[in-house]
This record gives sequence, C-alpha cells and structure tokens, in this order.
Amino acid sequence: MQKTVLALLLIVAGAAAQSAPLPRSTPEEQGVSSAGILDFVEAADKGIDTMNSFMVVRHGKVVAEGWWSPYAAETPHAMHSLSKSFTSTAVGLAIADGKFSLDDPILKFFPDKAPPEPSQNLKAMRVRDLLIMSSGHSDKDLSSVDLQSPQPSQSFLSSTIAYKPGTYFLYNTPATYMLSAIVQKTTGEKVLDYLRPRLFEPLGIENPKWQESAEGVSLGGYGLSVRTEDIARFGLLYLHKGEWQGKQLVPAAWIEAATSRQTSTGSSPTSDWEQGYGYQFWRSRHGYRGDGAFGQFCFVLAEQDAVVAITSGGRDMQAVMNLVWDRLLPAMQASLPANDVDRKKLAVRLSQLEVRRQDGKASPRLPASISGKSYVFEENPAKIQKFSLDWKSKRDEPAVALTVGGIEQRESCAKGAAWKKIVVHGNSAMPEQRAAISCAWKSGDTFAIKTVAVETAFYINYQFRFTPREVFLEQTYNVDHTETVRLTGKAQ
Repeated sequence: MQKTVLALLLIVAGAAAQSAPLPRSTPEEQGVSSAGILDFVEAADKGIDTMNSFMVVRHGKVVAEGWWSPYAAETPHAMHSLSKSFTSTAVGLAIADGKFSLDDPILKFFPDKAPPEPSQNLKAMRVRDLLIMSSGHSDKDLSSVDLQSPQPSQSFLSSTIAYKPGTYFLYNTPATYMLSAIVQKTTGEKVLDYLRPRLFEPLGIENPKWQESAEGVSLGGYGLSVRTEDIARFGLLYLHKGEWQGKQLVPAAWIEAATSRQTSTGSSPTSDWEQGYGYQFWRSRHGYRGDGAFGQFCFVLAEQDAVVAITSGGRDMQAVMNLVWDRLLPAMQASLPANDVDRKKLAVRLSQLEVRRQDGKASPRLPASISGKSYVFEENPAKIQKFSLDWKSKRDEPAVALTVGGIEQRESCAKGAAWKKIVVHGNSAMPEQRAAISCAWKSGDTFAIKTVAVETAFYINYQFRFTPREVFLEQTYNVDHTETVRLTGKAQ
C-alpha cells in the first residue's frame, strides 16, 4: 500500500515538473537589451496592429513575453501551418521507431485507396517528397484535393501529378496531411496521440488539440492549437538538438536534417521565403523557423542561442519577420550590465498591451422607435438571419442580439469599456468559441462591433447602419480569404 501511494506521488510530482513554467530572467542577465525589446514591442504595436503575443527565450530562459489583451498566456491559439513542423517531428519519431523510411513509396501505405492504374509519378512519390513539398503537384493538380471530403487520402492519390516527384517545390497542405495519415497507418495512432507521450507530455505542453478529417486523421498541415509558451518549448527542443531536461526526445540527426536546406525555394538573399526548405521547416535569413498563416512563428536562432515565439493575425508575415531581424536581433549581445530603468519601462509597457478597441461614440442619434426593433435578412452564405439593438434601458450600454445559423447570441456592449469576454454559441459544425467584443457608434446611425476570436488570429468587424425600415450590414475580417459581406435587413 505504501509503495502504491509513493508511486502515485512520484507520478503527480513528475507531471507537475513537466508542466512547470519555463525559467524566467531579466533581459540583461541573458545579454538582451530591455530597450531593444521595448523598441520591438512599440514597433509591433504601431506597425502590425494585429499582434497577439510574443515570447523571447535566451540561454534557455524567458526574458520577455507579452499578450495583447484580450489574448492571454493561458489561452491556446490556432497554429495554422506551424502545425506542419509538429507533424514533421512525428514522422521523424516514427522513422526512428522503425515504422517506415524516408524512401518508402507512399503507395505502400494505401493500397486500398490507390487508383486502378497509378501514374508513374504517383508510383515514384516517396515520403521524402512529401516532407520537402515536392510531391510533383502543380497548383491546378491540388485544386481537386479536398481535405474536407469524406476521403481526403483517396482524393490526394487520385489527383493528377504534373511533375516528377522531388523536382518541383510547391508548398501545400495536402502533402502534410498524407504524412499524418502515414504516421497513423504505421503506428496505429493519430499524430496527436502518437506525439502525446513522446513530445507533448515531456515538454509540458498541456491539452494540445488537433482537428481531424472526416476519415479520423489529424489534419497534419494545420488544426493544432497550443499556447505561446508551448511554441517556445518546441523551439527550445529543436535548438537543443532534440534534448530536453537530459533526455533525447527526438534524434539529433533528424533535427539536423529537418532544419537543413533540403530543397531550393528561390535565390533572393533578401527574402525569408527563398532561403530553402527542410522537412516542414523553412530556412530563414537568420536561423530557421516553423510558421503558419497570418503570422504564427517559431524562430530558432542557434547563433544567438535564442527562440522567439509569436502569434499574430496579419496579412504581411514578412513585416513581422523584419521586426524580429531589425529590432530583436540587435538587442542580443554577449553580455550586458543590469539596467533597472529600461527593464521597468519594458515591464510597464508589456502590462499595457491591448488589441485596439472599436473607436467611436458612446451613444446614437436615432429615433427611440428603432431601439429594440428586429431586422431580418434574406438567406445568405454568412447565415446571418436576424439582428436587433436595444438601448432603451441603458443608452451607453446597448443590448445586441444577432442570430447566425439559427443560434441567437445576446450580449451587452459598452463603448470605452475593456474588452468583454464572451462565449460564441456553436453547433455540431462549429463548436463554441471564446471571444471578446468591443463596440461603439461610428456615427449617429452606424453601430460597430469588433470581435476577437481569442483562440485564433481572426478579428471580425461588423457595422450596422440603421434606417427606420432597414439596417445595412457590412462584415469584414482582418485576415482570411473571406470576402466582405454586405447585407440588407428589413424591419419586422
């Protein structure tokens, strides 16, 4: 009995140790200028306008970190294509476990899903070709591959392959999906489950989530959600050649190969997109990185013994990288004296970070008869059905009611108040999401709502312009490929 209790205590203690925060330090103690980090933060806040978070790790210690409210340290964030680097890690581990090899043809794993007469290019495609984004597909070829279909693997294998595999680089997500499917086929576990005891748990990455396809495969190329510090932990593992707290979690040889230039992506010395590609990692002008759409980054800088983790929601990913190169890198020195003045300035600024709230006025200049009136929209792709705004009881804190896809969301929203955290109601197709809203009157007749989906990079902006018999809606996103939605609602 005593041995059982002792064993349980050791397990609990081990779990607690794994999930302990990374060690913290002042910037100057690790040779980083507080003033330089502050310069980075100011430039990012002013120039990017869609920063979500960042963390700088030097010599194994976090020297600076910040979240733009309503984003928060404990909230997971969608990684988009940064997920690819985690899938690559799963491939490396499975190869080390003897499950398959880099040179195995991919048809070997899916004999039941192959077309009746596979093309020579499909027969020639190997695991290595998927890893380096050189499966031989053109953009046109991949337009027929639908990862949302009932059988994405079969869709991939049935697609046309224009070029000989290994000869044509085309960054794409279906290739990574197939890597995820191969790991699952050979190990009997989804990539998420396969990585849990081998990577996530040892690194202290708690509750990672990974979306799946209709055939039950982790999406691989996107769909992973983890916290900002988890990105930093992953980067540190790679910086240390696969070693974590004295244990070799990932073979050093795999780390070296995965992060080296395996194929060309161009020749421009000034572009971070043309420094070459490894196994689901990009080479950069400085070091290498895993990255995802809209600015999810894991920068590994071996020369500086540093890792930089960033989440953001911008269209210009190069602008974010330029800030790291131009502002953060010069701040890293061999050693620096203590600087309490600049350190305190940085700490104050980090505590003030916030996504810009909706600007405007606190109250409208509209007839009281409009308050509380319901406006109904005709059927539309955005599935927006009904809207009302009631400011009779609280003029400066109106009650918003918006019905989307048959689900009504009711919230109060005050101009000038801090971001209000809400839960956006979901259905089976779209689960509930954590979000925050800020609102104001843009003019006397137009009410604006800014919504931040805090587990993603997405901001959704609504503007409702009122007339006695109609409301004109405009819905826009900060990023994504969704076009502006313009609708007219009729008063009931």
